[in-house]
Amino acid sequence: MFSVRLGVFLRLRDLSINGVRVPSIGPISFAQPFCQAGLAGYSDRAMRTVARRRGCPYAVTEALLDVIICSGGEGLRKSVDIGPEDHPVAGQIMGSEPETMARAAKIMADAGFDVVDLNYACPVKKIKNKARGGHMLRDVPRALDILRACRDAVPQRVPMTISTRRSFDDSPEAADMFDALTQAAWDNGYAAIRVHARTVEQKYLGRASWPFLAEFRAKNPGRVIFGSGDLFTAEDVVRMLRETGVDVAWIARGAIGNPWIFADAARLLAGDDPASLHPPSIGEQRAALAEHFALAMEIHGEQLAGRRMRKMGIKYSRFHPRAADVKAAFIAIHSLRDWQAVLDRFYTGDAPGVWPAPTAADEVNTDQSCEAPA
Repeated sequence: MFSVRLGVFLRLRDLSINGVRVPSIGPISFAQPFCQAGLAGYSDRAMRTVARRRGCPYAVTEALLDVIICSGGEGLRKSVDIGPEDHPVAGQIMGSEPETMARAAKIMADAGFDVVDLNYACPVKKIKNKARGGHMLRDVPRALDILRACRDAVPQRVPMTISTRRSFDDSPEAADMFDALTQAAWDNGYAAIRVHARTVEQKYLGRASWPFLAEFRAKNPGRVIFGSGDLFTAEDVVRMLRETGVDVAWIARGAIGNPWIFADAARLLAGDDPASLHPPSIGEQRAALAEHFALAMEIHGEQLAGRRMRKMGIKYSRFHPRAADVKAAFIAIHSLRDWQAVLDRFYTGDAPGVWPAPTAADEVNTDQSCEAPA
């Protein structure tokens, strides 16, 4: 089943996609108009690689703090962890000082990231009186200084993008600040802008405003725009692309524990009937889980891989016919032996999987932190 699903994606890559333009940023052409977003604690090289093998054409790292990147040592080693399968990939950085952000951006470009993305979207403010992430939308002069410093520091051959939210809040003043920031990004040669269709104050509550994305698209003809917010299924991905006109759908929570969403979205874009899609079989699930843990072990070592993969296994369990039992078993794992025992107990044979509730991915808690652990 896995080989069939991936084979469908590979055949689709070279076809035109009905009604949806496949964009490029700088020298990078997208095979499909969607990508895997960066999520703290989840989207490391292991998650990105498993998704790549199942149709993900582009991925973004977790938001990496500039001071960690610039400090060198172990923090830098973890920050620049990319592999041969992990291209094209964007290194996303976050900070509050133009000088250190510029240094970090250059380090990421020199380390081999295909794109450098500035995070002006994270809604969590962990340091009192320190603007970074989405809180830059209240300190636009500082945000503009960072835009310019980073673009000057990074070689022109490396495209730069920004990630932001539709505004800090719903006030007219906040809307003006969003307009100033995004216009400055275009003026300084940034190749694309990703807009999360919630305000910073909303965090991850309420519905994302897709009409705002459509308005932003209409105001910026010829520009490359990524849209994000409420993409939990392959159907959501296609609907955002068609309803808003954004160039790329930025899949965040919907991709956690669901690396099959990319190939499914590609099939729908090519005109397949949604009824023809099938949830991943038990065999497909086992293959992804085994790959994911093996990669996590390689990157993090057994102890840390066990901790990280507990929450990842919980998300994969949504596709299992005995989801509640599998979830409980994953919660209890600590080691490779525990992980293997869960696979041997619940993932033998190749029975059909099940579709989770469409909003099940919304249970992922992204409200605590946006940046990668040090």
